[in-house]
Amino acid sequence: MRIASFQHQQQPGYGVVADAGIRPAPPAFVARFPDLRSVLAAGALPELAAAVQGSAPLDMQALQFSMPIPDPARIICVGMNYLEHIHEMGRKRPAYPSLFMRFTDTMVGHGQPILRPRISTEYDYEGELAVVIGRKARYLSEAEVPDYIAGYCCFLDGSVRDWQNHTTQFGPGKNFPASGSCGPWLVTADELPDLSARRLQTRVNGETLQSTTFSDLCFKVPQIVAYCSGFCQLNPGDIIATGTPSGVGFARKPPRWLKAGDRVEVEIDGIGVLANTVVDEA
Repeated sequence: MRIASFQHQQQPGYGVVADAGIRPAPPAFVARFPDLRSVLAAGALPELAAAVQGSAPLDMQALQFSMPIPDPARIICVGMNYLEHIHEMGRKRPAYPSLFMRFTDTMVGHGQPILRPRISTEYDYEGELAVVIGRKARYLSEAEVPDYIAGYCCFLDGSVRDWQNHTTQFGPGKNFPASGSCGPWLVTADELPDLSARRLQTRVNGETLQSTTFSDLCFKVPQIVAYCSGFCQLNPGDIIATGTPSGVGFARKPPRWLKAGDRVEVEIDGIGVLANTVVDEA
């Protein structure tokens, strides 16, 4: 099942993606579960699938996509997690996942503009796989992790490299407003039982700049989620971005920075295409 969050006629909503469009959750269902995060918290995905059957599909062109989880409590990101990317950045293979956090207001949905900040020209693309947590989780073993994953999304970890490299802490370069995106929707975990052979690609203006399968991950999804559940309690709707592969703009010679008008697409087999256009911050 694919579930999207959106704005329709200036009202928030969510629903199930179908061939004819998006079947929205009906008002009675939304009264019980105002957003997708509350659906996950209640374990009500099967109810949602049944509830939308009588809904008339909405035309996707008439919607503004939001992040699949519009207001996640946590966005945890993993840095340096593809072996080829570790090599191109001149780093050593880490013993533990390298983590940083993103604020909610740094992310937008599919089709929304992403902002190149006016105080930097070193705005970079990083296509990633994001995991969405479906159940409250703490101290998980790797074997337990699949039972706690609601699903997956595409993720664009837009990075302002000069600010990222001011110190060893990545936070400043990862938290400029509207510099990243997530979507286009949540694909439930049952549709992606084996991630290893699936391909991630990042394109800028149609040119493929990143392309790899998840077999190149240094820390696999169960390792990442189990590790994160050790230092914090994970809750339904939390998002964990799993890192970017090689091919980033920073590592190219000369560097390939994003500029106004660029269209960035992150595509993952079995999920879809997350697309955003770069605009300059006013």
